[in-house]
Amino acid sequence: MSVTLQFSAGNDFESNLIKWFGGGPAYSHVDIVLPDGNLLGARSDKCGDIPPGVQIRPSDYLAGQSTFQIKVPSYHEDHEKEFYAFLAEQVGKPYDALAIAAFVVGRNWRCNDAWFCSELAAAALEYSRLIFPLAAPANKVTPGDLLLVLSSFVDLRYSPKIPFAITAPMLSADEYRGQMGAVP
Repeated sequence: MSVTLQFSAGNDFESNLIKWFGGGPAYSHVDIVLPDGNLLGARSDKCGDIPPGVQIRPSDYLAGQSTFQIKVPSYHEDHEKEFYAFLAEQVGKPYDALAIAAFVVGRNWRCNDAWFCSELAAAALEYSRLIFPLAAPANKVTPGDLLLVLSSFVDLRYSPKIPFAITAPMLSADEYRGQMGAVP
């Protein structure tokens, strides 16, 4: 059992702002891959006939962009149901145009009247108990922040699609303690 998130890299002005001010990797957008293969996410632009905001879009709407999918493990089927139910309630809500400004100024990313893509995904993961509530700054959750959170569930170190992936092998706890010195 799992839910899948898809990270993508745009090259337009807004995507570059997200990458720059988000301090993250090359990914500037996050969608949720629905069980039927379509993508659900919050976007500021119109995609074909689909208006901006939280919408369901076809799986190929990002053709030509670099994408990377992460399967987040679910240990109980109720968690997956809650995840998708939360997302269904968000469809039709507007894109949070102030979210990018919030990279610099404050706002509560959990406010559910409008969504930025990675905040929508993080809120759905929290709501469904697939991740613990985040102790992230109250003003933002960027795609890079979300990748960092998910790296505790999924080994992302060796992915050629993540530019910052670590190529060193994972250390055992004893090896790590040995390299770090004695921990009181």
